[in-house]
Amino acid sequence: MKVLNLRCANGHGFEGWFTSEDDFLSQNGRALIECPLCADRVIARLPSAPRLNLSGARDLTPPPGAPPVNTEPAANTTPEQVQAAYLHGIRQLLARTEDVGPRFPEEARRIHYGEVPNRGIRGHATPQEREALRDEGIDTMALAVPRGLDGPVQ
Repeated sequence: MKVLNLRCANGHGFEGWFTSEDDFLSQNGRALIECPLCADRVIARLPSAPRLNLSGARDLTPPPGAPPVNTEPAANTTPEQVQAAYLHGIRQLLARTEDVGPRFPEEARRIHYGEVPNRGIRGHATPQEREALRDEGIDTMALAVPRGLDGPVQ
């Protein structure tokens, strides 16, 4: 199994697992690989270092005279950390809301007017439908959910 570091044309980095280099080239050539964030199918392989599995315990204490190790979180986060936090937030949203699909505008109105119990919902609405809901005092938010997260996750 080969684990490759990949990046889409929009700069999102992610991992891909393939049986071989030829498998990666074949899938990429047929545009079968897509970015989990933006669904872009223009994918490039990034250079990566080989992974070495070293057995045995290692002493992690710094040698005498070495500068102290900072264990505080960095002030600047990396793009990978932002991406991971975004995906975590999307997964939390999906887990805590009900998917009402294209019935979203209708169901949002029913909740707003007290016809059904208040609950978190998600679904699909056109820009015009969202504008009509806003005119009625119903706040909505459009959020792009990466493909693969909008259905059953394996």
